[in-house]
Amino acid sequence: MNIVDLYRDGEPVISFEFFPPKTERGYQSLFETIRDLKQLAPGFVSVTMGAGGSTRSQTVELVIRIERELGLTAMAHLPCLGSEREEIAHVLDSLQAGGIQNVLALRGDPPREATDFRHPEDGFDYANELTEFIAQRGGFTVGGGCHPEKHPEAESPEADLANLVLKVEAGAQFLVTQLFFDNEKFFDFVDRAREAGIQIPIVPGVMPITSVGGIRRMTSLGGGTIPPELDAELARIGEDDAAAQEIGVDWAILQCRELIEKGVPGIHFYTLNRSPATRRIHQALLEGGLVQP
Repeated sequence: MNIVDLYRDGEPVISFEFFPPKTERGYQSLFETIRDLKQLAPGFVSVTMGAGGSTRSQTVELVIRIERELGLTAMAHLPCLGSEREEIAHVLDSLQAGGIQNVLALRGDPPREATDFRHPEDGFDYANELTEFIAQRGGFTVGGGCHPEKHPEAESPEADLANLVLKVEAGAQFLVTQLFFDNEKFFDFVDRAREAGIQIPIVPGVMPITSVGGIRRMTSLGGGTIPPELDAELARIGEDDAAAQEIGVDWAILQCRELIEKGVPGIHFYTLNRSPATRRIHQALLEGGLVQP
């Protein structure tokens, strides 16, 4: 199944994102999570790849297993920073041989611990270069990432949007946003993207808050800002993760309701390899008639 075709049906497409675990026990736990979330009939699931391609083989193996064993459409994330073209081509060959039809082309980041990191000369500097490489090879639906609140390395929102236009012109067929908590920032971003000529589906990425410390770390790394009213609620509960999850679920439900009511093509949930919060949000949307059973 080509993911871009799902967004042409008119109904909001629900999708989930996972990351490769570090241990065999982690894999067993993840497959239990995916089996649990499969009951919600997602349009597709995606699997991330570590910085510098550090989990390349695990990601390839996992997306192939998900398609073959669970019968779900799976998309592999493919960051290019730190990889040679030949390595990227090998990954694409492996994915294609395993029946994978969808790839999310990303620049990615260097490994945090790699103080001597060197980008290979025969590599890609930007996601639009990788996108063009995959599109020219053929055989894949290519998605891309975007930032409603500007990529942390971009000089300005205008420069960030100009780079996004290049990515779309290179062959990206749909876009998935970085996490955000203020819907107005998302809607403003979509308006600016449309004015710039980007007409492909732009899918909001939503991450239910499960811990105060975790979400503050993510946002400090460029993963969106926390609105003042939400920030005040998180400050009030301190490090109470159980309370944080309740706040996070309630906030995400309100976010998703408004997003779907205003016509987004779907919601991409950053699950952190867990199912309870995502299931609760989906149930609320189901009860509200906003998603299909």
